[in-house]
Amino acid sequence: MESLQEMFEEQIKDLFSAENQLLKAMPRMAKKISNERLLQAFEMHRKQTEQQVQRLKKIGENIQFKLTGKVCAAMQGLIEEAEETMKEGEPGPLLDAGLIADAQRIEHYEISAYGTARTLAEQLGYTSAAKLLQQTLKEESATDEKLNKIVMKEIYPEAQEMEEQEEGSEEMEEAEA
Repeated sequence: MESLQEMFEEQIKDLFSAENQLLKAMPRMAKKISNERLLQAFEMHRKQTEQQVQRLKKIGENIQFKLTGKVCAAMQGLIEEAEETMKEGEPGPLLDAGLIADAQRIEHYEISAYGTARTLAEQLGYTSAAKLLQQTLKEESATDEKLNKIVMKEIYPEAQEMEEQEEGSEEMEEAEA
């Protein structure tokens, strides 16, 4: 890399790859979700992700560079971790909690990447691109906050309740034996 311009273009290409990888992974994750509110949040975020891809395309068109030719290794790894989570658990609150953890890791990566890209756009004088990137950054932050609320108010209490029920039935089995 020899200039901020090249760095900016690489950041946008990386984000374009990341978002497209995520679009492919989200339906697999959604199939494993048991909590209705979480499923709705995933569906809403999938639609937002489609819009975010369109924003990145617009940035590439406006600044006149191709978005293809780069694979986001970070997103690849984050999706692999989510796939491991999906293999490890049975549908229910614990798997939902694991998927939220994976989704939040993805959100935090995206928040960081979009923040960097926005700052570079501002530095380079790409006002329109900076505004588009800021819009996506706000959406990613809002999604992270929504996932926090769902996990704290619904998923963790459900998981704890299930654990307590299992412990109670194990104690009864031991007492009967």
